[in-house]
Amino acid sequence: MAVSLREYRARIRSTESMKKITRAMELIAASRIIKAQQRAQAAAPYARELTRAVSAVATYSNVDHPLTTEVAEPTRAAVLVVTSDRGLAGAYSSNVLKEAERLGERLRGEGKTVSTYVCGRKGEAYFKFRQRPIVQAWTGFSDQPDYDTAAEVGQTLIDAFLAEVAEGGVDEVHVVYTQFKSMLTQEPAAIRLLPLELEDGDAPADGEVLPLYEFEPSAEAVLDGLLPQYVQSRIFFCLLQAAASELAARQKAMKSATDNAEELIKKYKRIANQARQAGITQEISEIVGGVNALADATSASE
Repeated sequence: MAVSLREYRARIRSTESMKKITRAMELIAASRIIKAQQRAQAAAPYARELTRAVSAVATYSNVDHPLTTEVAEPTRAAVLVVTSDRGLAGAYSSNVLKEAERLGERLRGEGKTVSTYVCGRKGEAYFKFRQRPIVQAWTGFSDQPDYDTAAEVGQTLIDAFLAEVAEGGVDEVHVVYTQFKSMLTQEPAAIRLLPLELEDGDAPADGEVLPLYEFEPSAEAVLDGLLPQYVQSRIFFCLLQAAASELAARQKAMKSATDNAEELIKKYKRIANQARQAGITQEISEIVGGVNALADATSASE
């Protein structure tokens, strides 16, 4: 009885310690997610307007820029997978990796070779464990990304896109990340970053006047300046969305872990109380049995 009771008390203490850790991690994630959500929301208008401006310039300038030119028969595609650096975030990283696997299967089905780029230690460990090559990986910033890192990632992908396929270049660039919908909903998404998808130059409706664009010093120079910023801002926006999603997933996972720990503590306390009561009953029974045996012995001797 005593050994069993000690075991349950030890389990209660260890579970209470675990509950304190998960509760602290839940509060930390909750305190960071507001700022991450605000950063993602603040970056959205700039990324949206820059995308619209670059798309409009590329559409109406009639300039064949390398970053907007579709290859007739693409043979290699780069896929940037954005995961987390740490675990304890539920199915956050696994959902992104599943989406990346689906995208990779689709690209390979189209006859394209996939070159993998990774943000986050979880994604890096996933591909290394399966002995699948990674062109380049960036780690250590998944929950607090900065623009300098996004610029480095963007420039690396631009260089790969501009390089010849024979020299390790790619014909397409895709990004797989997690969209932050709300505190309860985060969805993995895959987008094609390069080549830039142009707006459709549909005929104007009755009475509609098409905008006129003038480029100084030239359309080529404008695109040369805008397109790198476009790629970097889109990647930065994806990283911000992923950071907010990671923190939301971690907060939800840690709250679930804390609730489970509370239920487990209640269960262990109930079992421990039952064991203690059973032990007391057993001791009383032994005392009564001993008294009765002593009384019987005394009666027999008389």
